[in-house]
Amino acid sequence: MKKAKIDEMRPDYRREELGTGVRGKYLDAYRSGTNLILLSPDVAKAFPTEDAVNEALRSFVRVARRTTSKTRRVARRVPANRQ
Repeated sequence: MKKAKIDEMRPDYRREELGTGVRGKYLDAYRSGTNLILLSPDVAKAFPTEDAVNEALRSFVRVARRTTSKTRRVARRVPANRQ
């Protein structure tokens, strides 16, 4: 393939030639296909890879499920002399 000569290349593109843009054209498709979450820099330092983040969250979910399924709230009785 031949290289284009300098005088054959366009020096720049004009905005009018690009056409009109549509704001949010792909937004719905983007939202349905991704679940992107941004971590704070201090949190990101603790997890070197996305697999590390996923494993930590899975561990948290397992612990939370075990803990919440076994606990019951018991109403405390206030002694009569402390009312």
